[in-house]
Amino acid sequence: MMHGRESEPLAPDVYTRDLVSELPVLRKIAEIKTHILYNLDSSDLQPHHWIELGRTVHNAFYGNGPRYDGAVIIHGTDTMAFSASALAFLLPGLDRPVILTGSQAPLSDVRTDARANLVDACHLATMPIAEVAIAFDSRLLRGCRATKLDAWSMTAFGSPSCPPLAELGIDVVIAPHVLPPRPLHAFDDRIEPRVFVLRAFPGLDPSVLFAILGHNVRGLVIEAFGAGNVPRLENSLVPAIEAATQKGVPVVIVSQSPRGAVDLLRYEGGAAAARAGAISAGDMTSEAALTKLMIELGRAAQSTDVVASVRNAFDDRSLGERTR
Repeated sequence: MMHGRESEPLAPDVYTRDLVSELPVLRKIAEIKTHILYNLDSSDLQPHHWIELGRTVHNAFYGNGPRYDGAVIIHGTDTMAFSASALAFLLPGLDRPVILTGSQAPLSDVRTDARANLVDACHLATMPIAEVAIAFDSRLLRGCRATKLDAWSMTAFGSPSCPPLAELGIDVVIAPHVLPPRPLHAFDDRIEPRVFVLRAFPGLDPSVLFAILGHNVRGLVIEAFGAGNVPRLENSLVPAIEAATQKGVPVVIVSQSPRGAVDLLRYEGGAAAARAGAISAGDMTSEAALTKLMIELGRAAQSTDVVASVRNAFDDRSLGERTR
């Protein structure tokens, strides 16, 4: 017997407009209409794709045409957490579910997880869950709290600092911390993609950070050690954080640790960063901090104090992206 996967690299599946013909069981869940925006490897997605996705969902829910009770977005896993976070911030006034899903193996594979994930996503999209979320491996995770943790197992996504919104076994159990419906917002497509994420490491030359500031960057996310610590003695990052803040470039600090939260007053390095103007992201994921920063910078572009506007936005926890 010959076996094993072909050596050709994986490419995006070509989905038909009639998902029900591929998975007839979907007919038992809801009346489903399919709209194909693009068929891309998720590593090729850009911020303008998030805007198009957000506008399409907003119009489907609140536009002048037919109104839908929920949305399911089929998405590649590599950047799904980025898209889910971005959509959570682009659609703050939700009163119904937006569920992203995908799979670790193609729909055509014998052992694919695509069928179960898609059925779960469609089922959850009929429920009173007014959030952007990721349905994967029998769990529903808050979109702006999820991150891809595994490139091999079927449990690709985790939400280390936020319990699942729902778990699917014989029944569907919806957690009590699901957000309530929020008042409708007009869709705001302003976004600033000129941001940079830098991971701190021993030996990082701070001149790299100064060089980045010289290339018209509008915001920085620093993935710091532990509770938000950065070097403050040799190769100190503190002067670069101060220089960025003085230029009106917000510097947001997230933790490299999957669990726990940034506390800039806990250690001297974090306290020095705070004095230099750094903004704590609490226990937000890097994906959420980055996308939130892009969107808030877009909305604060005309502000007289961009850093203060972004700081205030990161202090707002209305979408549940922080627990501390």
